[in-house]
Amino acid sequence: MAAEVYRHAIGTFQSHSYANNVNHKQRLRNNFVRLVNNDSVSNNVLSSRGARYSSCSNRRSVIRSSASQTSVADPVSLSPSRTPTTDTNKKSNEAALILIRHGESLWNEKNLFTGCVDVPLSKKGIDEAIEAGKRISSIPVDVIFTSALIRAQMTAMLAMTQHRRKKVPIIIHNESEQARQWSQVFSEDTKKQSIPVIASWQLNERMYGELQGLNKQETADRYGKEQVHEWRRSYDTPPPNGESLEMCAERAVAYFRDQIEPQLLSGKNVMIAAHGNSLRSIIMYLDKLTSQEVISLELSTGIPMLYIFKEGRFIRRGSPIGPQEAGVYAYTKRLALYRQKLDEMF
Repeated sequence: MAAEVYRHAIGTFQSHSYANNVNHKQRLRNNFVRLVNNDSVSNNVLSSRGARYSSCSNRRSVIRSSASQTSVADPVSLSPSRTPTTDTNKKSNEAALILIRHGESLWNEKNLFTGCVDVPLSKKGIDEAIEAGKRISSIPVDVIFTSALIRAQMTAMLAMTQHRRKKVPIIIHNESEQARQWSQVFSEDTKKQSIPVIASWQLNERMYGELQGLNKQETADRYGKEQVHEWRRSYDTPPPNGESLEMCAERAVAYFRDQIEPQLLSGKNVMIAAHGNSLRSIIMYLDKLTSQEVISLELSTGIPMLYIFKEGRFIRRGSPIGPQEAGVYAYTKRLALYRQKLDEMF
């Protein structure tokens, strides 16, 4: 009932505003689209303190299917009485992919090897997650994937509190039939104002084995800096009873291809909140990095990265170097229109 009242109020307000300001808004939209299409805005920025590596010019090709022709994104409803524009209904296979490494955890703060130990965010990590949400607040999100670990899930939830669309993330429980039944939502209106959150262990941080819980400096003193560096930064050498980056990549990339890529093919905009090594593995796949290139890839905590999936290709649209949103992400025309709709709605 409250949602209906809210939508009616928004619709009444915006219908009135639209009637009085249609020419002004059209001029704004045209100017904004021209700005986005400008070469100085849309060129990819590839050097970054948050992700340093050489981008490969050839991106992977994905078999196109009829699913890629479905309508994109979360269509923002401006008012019940207003007729959507042609751009809103246009079919497209473009979708946004947002990657976020979780904010600082309590064990990051203590300089301990964490791996698959389930440790929550620190105060700084909470702030980083909220700041990440502000950076992506005007980018559409239809479905969220996280690891099974609380620090990634906290990051996703806190980030979405800042999104302008105000949809509510809901964790999907599929571990049993009872869990599915008990967590079922029976209101179609509520479903439309929700974002499913799917947690999977395949997106977990790589398992650090016998190093988990050890202080990193003390571990270097015990085993030697070179040995610890090899465990942490080599591609195929695991720590004692743990996973190598190669082993982590096998599960993370397989899950991405099987579960996440189909969502993008269907036009859904996806956010992944995960970990340094599982995300490095996915980026290796997206950007076709070699095993030598990926080991030098550094991801900062709480800094979103944006890709566009279009015509079977993953295209990186920005690097986390700017203090403001405009300096971080080069908006496509479609994202610019989505942001314009948010401006009109809110």
